[in-house]
This record gives sequence, structure tokens and C-alpha cells, in this order.
Amino acid sequence: MIDNQKLENIAITPKSYNFLQKLLAENPKLEEILNNAADENEAQQNVKDWVLEYIKDRPEAYDYYKGNAQGKEAFDRLSWRDYAAIRILDYIDNAGAAYEDMNLRGAVTVSDPIKLIWLAVRYGNGGATPAFFEDMLYLFRQFSGTYTQTLPDKATVLDWMDKHIDGLDPRVIKIREENRDRIINIFIDKIDTGEIKSSKYSFSPELTRDQKYEKMLAWWKDHRFHLSFAVRSPDLLNEFLGNSLDIETMNILYEAQEAGIPFFVNPYYLSLLNVHVPSFAVGADLAIRYYVLYTRQLIEEFGHIVAWEKEDVVEPGKPNAAGWILPTKSSVHRRYPEVAILIPATTGRTCGGLCASCQRMYDFQRGNLNFNLEELEPDETWDTQLKKIMEYWETDTQLRDILITGGDALMSSDTSLKKVLDAVVDMALSKREANKTLPEGEKKAEIVRVRLGTRLLAYLPQRVTQKVAGILSDFRKRASDAGIKQFIIQTHFESPMEITPEAKQCIDRLISAGWIITNQHVFTAQSSRRGHTAKLRKVLGEVGVLPYYNFTVKGYRENYFNFATNARSVQEQIEEKVMGQIDDEGLEHTRTFYETPEETPDKITSLMKKYSVPFLATDRNVLNLPGVGKSLTFRTIGITYDGRRILEFDHDPTRTHSPIIHELGKVIIIESKPISDYLKQLDEMGEDVSDYESIWGYSIGETEPRLPIYEYPDYDYELTEELSNLEIN
Repeated sequence: MIDNQKLENIAITPKSYNFLQKLLAENPKLEEILNNAADENEAQQNVKDWVLEYIKDRPEAYDYYKGNAQGKEAFDRLSWRDYAAIRILDYIDNAGAAYEDMNLRGAVTVSDPIKLIWLAVRYGNGGATPAFFEDMLYLFRQFSGTYTQTLPDKATVLDWMDKHIDGLDPRVIKIREENRDRIINIFIDKIDTGEIKSSKYSFSPELTRDQKYEKMLAWWKDHRFHLSFAVRSPDLLNEFLGNSLDIETMNILYEAQEAGIPFFVNPYYLSLLNVHVPSFAVGADLAIRYYVLYTRQLIEEFGHIVAWEKEDVVEPGKPNAAGWILPTKSSVHRRYPEVAILIPATTGRTCGGLCASCQRMYDFQRGNLNFNLEELEPDETWDTQLKKIMEYWETDTQLRDILITGGDALMSSDTSLKKVLDAVVDMALSKREANKTLPEGEKKAEIVRVRLGTRLLAYLPQRVTQKVAGILSDFRKRASDAGIKQFIIQTHFESPMEITPEAKQCIDRLISAGWIITNQHVFTAQSSRRGHTAKLRKVLGEVGVLPYYNFTVKGYRENYFNFATNARSVQEQIEEKVMGQIDDEGLEHTRTFYETPEETPDKITSLMKKYSVPFLATDRNVLNLPGVGKSLTFRTIGITYDGRRILEFDHDPTRTHSPIIHELGKVIIIESKPISDYLKQLDEMGEDVSDYESIWGYSIGETEPRLPIYEYPDYDYELTEELSNLEIN
């Protein structure tokens, strides 16, 4: 890592020099300013005067730059050239600013782009990399008008979508059956030789090979089998994948094992990965493959990973980063007044697999989360904790939304899951009764929404048995009497390839039990390919699942490989997701989904047909900000010498936040990779990088409005304004 103070003495490379020459040749005015400036300060001021001359003739853009105009409507009035002008001015206004860069383990990084260009012009120094100069080249092309925005038409977006196949395609189903059979036969051999010993999963001596196969097929439908025999080592992973992993990948996996990064991939999910890839499926499984395979950056950072969500760091009796006093150290998370997260002290603390880009890798690193399922069984203290948590929630003035997650809510046993749900119902009933004695204006928020966070619909759909569906159906009936109106399974499908016949059966059961299913998609580099997220929305809609969030990958250097830049998220929002937008009347109709959740698939299909859209764009593209909440309201205010953009985020103005946001102010996020590195990854994935040409120009974002279906129902009484369990220092 280069010390920022020494950059001015570091020569630029020949490739950087080539980009610099293009920059100057295409911008004679900029070249004149840089050559005539006595120092970097004069260069910055003269560039600023040049850009201000343009933007002051654009009052709406000037007001946006100065912060006098904000929000989606003001953003929509900006032109492509306005984006560039605002970014250049923001670069200059923040020149010399130093930031703690968690991608560099907290080292200080400085943004001073005009100075770096001036140093390169005058002395051939400054140390700026080709990634920096390429970004600056596109910035000034955008400002000069030679780099323009061309929005793709619907036919183009549909073509991009058609490139991505899904798990309900008969050809894909056949491949997965072959994968399953390969894995099953490996299991048969290992059980026969005694390499695998299990009292529950064993064969009688008289069984033929075919009979053993039939027995294995029955076990394959049992989620407990998959959890019992989840892969926990690189060698077994490779064996189940037909020894198809290359030597570099295997070396990385061995290093990950030595670093203490746990492996946990169940056989069902492994059967979704391609081994012998037919031409129609080349690259189709990348988005899920890199949820299983680790990267060198993750290994290098494991042991140094810091909590992305600062409110996850809890000290008993002290407020978390959002200001909330919590009843326990690890079972309750909170950032918003209206929402609390419950992480049961059961097997629900773990997952059906470890995602390589998991937001809670920090917790795996410190051992708070693990895959020792027997050790995670609840002990006698859990009942006490659960009672304490329910008492805390019952007296809270603003809480109305409980998200039971983990880990994974459905990793809890049937008994543990029912116990938690019963406790929630009892608490909601007690809170409702207590409210009857309080006067108007002093009444507390009652529980109106319960959510279960789970990835098992994708990772292990066999977990959703008829018994689980029955537990959820019974809970819904009891909870409705307690005033709860919204029942949501909040899941995470990463790719249309995860939507399999098994997943569809699982979804059908949950919808029949009276629950709405929404999807939180993580916008990884692999899933960010043109048309991929749009195709996921389409297939989700066809099986009755509503898109909810499209998340930029959280984390720092450990998630470098999987990170897709926020510029790509804005590009996807404006150029692809727009194809699934419907009018306010149609959006308002989605509120009725809660009334008859079993009709959700038909209602989604009806809306898509009515508005002639290929999918419903009911999700919001956002980044989960540390301590503040979800937002895509940002401006690019800086850039590092190696081309990584520095973004200044504001909070989402459409929802209620902890008052801490007034103390925290705006949040600085330094991205982990330059746009040029991201595009190189796409090229290696077989993408036509020219399809992404407009990505360089997206440097401003605005958070989309919350849709009606995701709003809370109104109370028929006057709620107190008091905030309880809050301490703002």
C-alpha cells in the first residue's frame, strides 16, 4: 500500500500516461488550465470556475449541487452532463479530505483528483493508476458531451434477460437430476465402505444397489439428511462436484480451511452447480457458484474483518450505534424505531450454508455464529432470555414489526420455531390489552407485522414440510386475533437458477399457509450481469414471490471479488428495472395481497399482463448503511489514486429512523474496487463490456419510494410520540 503522503513522488505507469494523453487531447481547455497553473490549488480553482460557468446556466442542476434541491424529482431533472459537472465540483470541494479506509484496515486515504492529474502533467508523478485515469477520462468526456447516455429499449432488455436460464427449465432439471444421482452414488459407496457411519442413514446388508438408490432418493427429500451430510472440507466438495474444480480454486479452498473459515454446503445445493456444462448453460450458475467458493481476498482479510453494521456490536446496558438499549447481547438487533430483529438462541443462529459474501462473516470470524448444530441447541437459559425479550417488546412504544431471522429462522427445529411464534402472539395480545387502558396519544404501537428471514427456500427447500406449513398457518390464525395483519417470509434467491421444482413446491406451501413471500437479492458481480436481476424478478413473479430489495454487497476488502459498484446498481435501476414499473393504481392494488395471500401468484400475473411488463419492479435498489439504514441516496465526492470511488450517502427520507441520524450526519463509503476492475470481471465472465458503457457516468443516486405493499397498516387510535429504550449520547 502506498502512503498518500508519498504519492507525489511516485511516477505514473506508461498505461496511466496513455490515458492521461487521451484526457488532455480530448479536453484542450483542461490541458490549458493544467499547463498554466502554478500549483494544484490554482489548477483546482480554474477547473472549478470552468465548470461553474456551465452549471450556473442550469439552475436546477446548480440548486442540486448546492443542496437546495433534493429528492427523486430533483434528481430526475438532471441531465447526463449535469451528473459530470456536479461530480467534478464535488471532487474539488472535497479535495484533500482524508478518510478512514476500511478496505485498507483503517488506513487513511486522501481524495485529491485534480492534484493527481496536475502532478502527472507537470512532473509525471502522483502515483495515480490506470483505473483512476480511465475513470477521469470518462468523467470529462461526459462533461464535454462526447460521452452520452443511450438508454436500452425494451427489446434489448428482454434479450439480456433471455440469456439467463432458470431452474425450472426442463434442460436444467435434467442436469440437476444427473448431479443428484452422481452425489447419491458417492454416498452409497462411502456408506458401503464405512467411510460414512450413521445410525440413522445406513443400509441393511441384503439391499441391492438399486434398492440403496431408492432409499437414498427418499433421504434426499429429508432436510435432516442434507444437514447431517453437509460438506465441510475442500476435498469432499471437489469430489461431490465430480472433481471439476481447478488447482487454483482448490488451493484457495485449502487456504480458507487453514484460516478457519467454515465450510457448510448441503448436498442439495451442490447439485445446483454445473459440472459438465452444455453450451446453453455456460456461466449460468456463476451467481450461485461464488456463494459456495471462497476468494483470496476473503482469506487475506479473515481475522481482520470488522462489523459492517455497527449496530451489531452490542455492550450490555449501553446503546448500540443507532442509540437503542437492547435486552440481550446477541439475540436482538435494532436500528429503526418500528423494527426489531430476533435471532433465537437455537439452531436458528446458523444457516443452511455459508454464503461467501455473507454480511455476518464478522460473526463467523469471532465464533458467534458457527455450524456446530448440536452445540446450538437451546439450553435452559433461552426460555429466560425469550421471556425477557418479549417483556422488552411489550413495553416498547414504537415497535410494530418483528423480523425473526438468524442465521436463518427456519433452521430452528419445529419445536423451537413454534415456541418463538407462540411467545410473539402472547406478547402481541398482552400489548393490545394493555393499550386499552391508555388514553389517546399515549397508546403504544401494537405488533402489525411478523416476518421470518430465511434462505432455505433456495438452500434447502426440503425444510418446509407440511408440518412447518401447518405451524405457520396456525400462527397466522392466532396472530390475526392479536391484531397482526402482515405475515411475510423474507427470503433470498440470488439467481433464477435457484428456483427449482423443489423450491416452487416449498413456495406453494408457504403461500397456501397464508404468508406473502418477498425476496432480498444481493447484487454481486456475478448476479449484476445485464438482464440477470431482471430475469430473477420475472421468475420470482411467476412463482408468486415479490422482489423486495436489491442490495449492493456489504463489506470491505473481504468482499472485493463479489462487489458490484453502486454505479452499476444505479445503472440497473434506471436502464433495466424500469421495464417492470407500473402506475400508482397498480401499486396501490398490491396492498390487497395481504387479504388473500394464497392468490398472490395470480395477482402478480394479472398485474404483469395488465401493464404488459415482463416483471414487477417492486424492489428498491439500496445499500445497507452502517448504523443508519438502507439508502441509495448518494453523491460521488471523491476518488482514490487507484480509482475507487468515494461516496457520500444520506439516509432514506421515506421511512422513520432513530434520531441518531441527526448526530451521525452523512455516511462515507469507500468502494472496494474501481469500475475498471469490475468491468474486467464481467469480461472474464464472457460479458460484452460495451453493453455496460454508460456505467462510468452514474455518480449520483436517489432512493426509490417505498411501495404501498411494504407500508404498515394504519392504527385506529392516536399513537404516542415517545421513544422508549433509546439513549442518544
